[in-house]
Amino acid sequence: MKVLLSWLNDFGPFADPENAQEVARVADDLTSLGLAVESIDIVGDAVDGVITARVMRVEQHPDAAKVRRVWVDAGDGIERHVWCGASNMSPGDVVPLATLGTTMPDGRTIERRGILGIDSEGMLCSAVELGAGSDGSGIMLLPGDSPLGVPYAQALGQARDVVFDLDLTRNRADCWSVRGVARDLAAHRSQPLGEPGRGATFAAGDDRSVVVEVVDGERCGRFTATVVSGVVVAPSPDWIARRLTALGMRPINNVVDASNYVMLELGQPNHAYDADAVGGGFRIRRARPDERIVTLDGVERSCTADDLLICDGNDTPVGLGGVMGGADSEIDDNTTIVALEVAWFESLGIMRTAARHGLRSEASARYERGVDHELADAAIRRFAEILAVTCPELVVHSGRADVRGAGLPASGTSIMVRVAKINQVLGTSLVASDLPALLDGLGLVVSGAGDAVSVAVPSWRPDVRAEIDVVEEVARRYGYDRLGRSVPRAAVHGHLSPSQRRRRDLRRLLVGLGISEAMPNPFVAPDTMQLAGIDGPTMHILNPLVAEESVLRTSLRPGLLTAVAHNEHHRRDGVALFEIGHVYPPGDGELPDEYEALCVVLAGRDAHAAVGVWREIAAGLGVGAMIDQSSRPSGLHPTRSAVLRAGRDVIGVIGEIAPDVAGRFDVAERVGVLEVRLDGLLAHEPGPTAHRAVSRMPSSDLDLAFVLPDDVPADRLERALRQGVGELLVSCELFDVYRGSGVGDGSRSLAFRIRLQHRERNITEADIAGVRERCEQAAAKCGAVLRA
Repeated sequence: MKVLLSWLNDFGPFADPENAQEVARVADDLTSLGLAVESIDIVGDAVDGVITARVMRVEQHPDAAKVRRVWVDAGDGIERHVWCGASNMSPGDVVPLATLGTTMPDGRTIERRGILGIDSEGMLCSAVELGAGSDGSGIMLLPGDSPLGVPYAQALGQARDVVFDLDLTRNRADCWSVRGVARDLAAHRSQPLGEPGRGATFAAGDDRSVVVEVVDGERCGRFTATVVSGVVVAPSPDWIARRLTALGMRPINNVVDASNYVMLELGQPNHAYDADAVGGGFRIRRARPDERIVTLDGVERSCTADDLLICDGNDTPVGLGGVMGGADSEIDDNTTIVALEVAWFESLGIMRTAARHGLRSEASARYERGVDHELADAAIRRFAEILAVTCPELVVHSGRADVRGAGLPASGTSIMVRVAKINQVLGTSLVASDLPALLDGLGLVVSGAGDAVSVAVPSWRPDVRAEIDVVEEVARRYGYDRLGRSVPRAAVHGHLSPSQRRRRDLRRLLVGLGISEAMPNPFVAPDTMQLAGIDGPTMHILNPLVAEESVLRTSLRPGLLTAVAHNEHHRRDGVALFEIGHVYPPGDGELPDEYEALCVVLAGRDAHAAVGVWREIAAGLGVGAMIDQSSRPSGLHPTRSAVLRAGRDVIGVIGEIAPDVAGRFDVAERVGVLEVRLDGLLAHEPGPTAHRAVSRMPSSDLDLAFVLPDDVPADRLERALRQGVGELLVSCELFDVYRGSGVGDGSRSLAFRIRLQHRERNITEADIAGVRERCEQAAAKCGAVLRA
């Protein structure tokens, strides 16, 4: 947000732009108020050596159609010859002449330069070359009665000015206007806030109105339409054009410029329509699906049912509510009667529309933050004052339409504020009688005395909603630099939540397994999820920085597969990576069903390695889940993958990446993968771990191979074996999978190593025989047969 010092001075004598110390003090005051000044730019400085001169004669170069010989008089009676490529000047015009030796803003030095043996004794300048505007199409023409031989800035009435670039927090909607910044500054300096005026007057006309129908009163809380006649479209005065240019807006004509001027000065967006083009009225409604409108920038836009349209009396769209007007009703040279719209729109709807269309305008920036719903009267009056400067016959007609909807905020809200709460938060020793001097100047009117006071909140401060917001305003006015530096004692010392602690434990465990953490981008290209074989809809970003990052990921796998491919391309095979991050599957409402997930990829390893990692995680976090191979996860190998179930809920997937998916990501290795939803796992608090004394007795290993049908999960057989072994079990691990000779079709051989140990004695042959028999019986229930 940029603000001009001379404009601030219209509301009070804050600083002389020529006085560097006063300018610096204003910057310090604004920063201390929380309106941080990011930069200070000087504008309006004249280029030394550029003076006024009158065109005496003009001749066309005989051999160059775009070069002219111009003779000028700088008031000393000496005709100077200048070569010029512009053709917009005529004898008698006064133009800016850069004399020999002048250094231009772009760093050029004006020197004698000859064409066909004839020197040019200077250069005639355009507005762009002088840094005084954006028009570079021709030479700048100065007022015809300008004295000759004087600095061109004197002829323009141009003076030095200062632009402050403010970094405003989003809640300070009131300071997206010159008056809002001036109000804070005046309160800080305990001086009255003035109201600017240029002395122009306008007439009050007869009753003339337009019909206004607000269909959506929630999104459009207030809509006023005022008829203004006696309009003569012309260029704006120089002082208006200079101010708009300094703040980054291009002057267009006096009507449009008056509208923009009011928006910048008061913070109230408004729009002037050609009254003859709006069909006698306005209708404010939601757009129909795929309804189209051509906005002022010349772009045809397709709307959705969430967009708010301003339509004319014939229900034809003439504006995208709160964002930009339509091209069909814009002001042109033939306009004599204007229908001025001043409205209040709900912030969130404007924000969504501006983002959807990639059309963030000065108006939408203000509506998104919140506009004063009681500002219409002042904005209409100020528009008429500004326009009357160039339209002396201007008439503002009575009969203004003012329709209010259900979404309009309530007026006259008050907040009870405890003085003790202020002192507790700020560490101050204020009393109730100190508060009016701190708050009244901001429009927060204090009444009452004692332990609690009532603070009336003005309509221009929608951000002040609770007691703590008033405390913040007291801190700004009291001065952050005056607040004490002591740290209050906390009743409870800070500590990690269970989820935070378990997340850290998980990271330590994975790093301890030799797996490195990666942090891919959460935004992916539109086809990335499909390439990874992950089914389901995705959420698209309306205004992505690049098309390759326009979709919110619904899985962590694509980013990690891209990282594996990158390592392979740099001759680094066998990487093991994990990521703990958020994924964003679409939900039933506007926001995604966002949750935190863990994904581990093991390049060069298989599904068995992924199962091993899961078992380490399960043991480390004290959680469990069943490996269910009855359903195939999308994007994973059809026979080497499974889902993880906690009860009936699917909490993750495990296995290997499907070969075709790996090929799409240009990954040549097998890739084991584990992806788990973390919200439940991190919130789960396992019971205390039971102590078990370490046995000093030797252990024995028993290797058993079973032939198991392919449609029976190996995990089911393993669980059966563990139950069959009983209390002698130390571990049971699958160490070999075999298909081929000796094993029938539709089956495979699974070899398990079972480690046995007794706590108090040696393992006997009878113990081993009993375990073997129980394992055969348990395996038979799963359809497994001991392999001979």
